[in-house]
Amino acid sequence: MWFKNGDKGRTFIGRVPFRGDLLESVQEFAAKEKINCAKVEVIGAVEKAVTGYYNQDKRVYEDHQFNEHLEIISCLGNLSLRDGKPAAHLHIALSDSEGRMKGGHLQKGTVVFAGEFVIEEIVGPELHREHDPDTDLPLWKKDS
Repeated sequence: MWFKNGDKGRTFIGRVPFRGDLLESVQEFAAKEKINCAKVEVIGAVEKAVTGYYNQDKRVYEDHQFNEHLEIISCLGNLSLRDGKPAAHLHIALSDSEGRMKGGHLQKGTVVFAGEFVIEEIVGPELHREHDPDTDLPLWKKDS
């Protein structure tokens, strides 16, 4: 196990654009504000969603498409650097009109109806994502 100490930086609160792509909107905002490391939270609703499940045996993400209106019960994750740009790693829990839960790793293609975010910047550590040979995932580089 390893860890880095960070100090609380700026806190941003705002809205995700109507019909914006949730993942891309968070990453574009982070790039605009030069946020390199942060905690991210989002609530709201989506017109449709795309989530991923990482199949550990096959070492690939299996996408799930939900072409329905859903509530964002919780969307949590972080921002760090990948290839020199802010990259969001977010997991999302969604509820349909019957209260059934769906979710997974947030993928591109999730279209926002209404969304509110809180991004808490962490200053000090600079975390970079790179390929991890043990998992085949882009994880934080231990010596970043």
